[in-house]
Amino acid sequence: MVKQVEFDGIVTLGQLLKSEGIIGTGGQAKWFLQENTVYLNGTLETRRGKKLAQDDIVDIEGEGKFKISYSAEG
Repeated sequence: MVKQVEFDGIVTLGQLLKSEGIIGTGGQAKWFLQENTVYLNGTLETRRGKKLAQDDIVDIEGEGKFKISYSAEG
């Protein structure tokens, strides 16, 4: 099952991890991405600063899949 996640403006992979409660602080993103398997649109991703685009699918091992969307105002 894919969870739809909506943001007002462009977010990074690290910001997604924090907003979904997967990590507690932004500083934990680098460590999390080194220790866990994360795919962005089917490709392994390790950059916490990777900007996420409309309809990107982020698959986080043990956490699930997230589909990115942006509000019309953003």
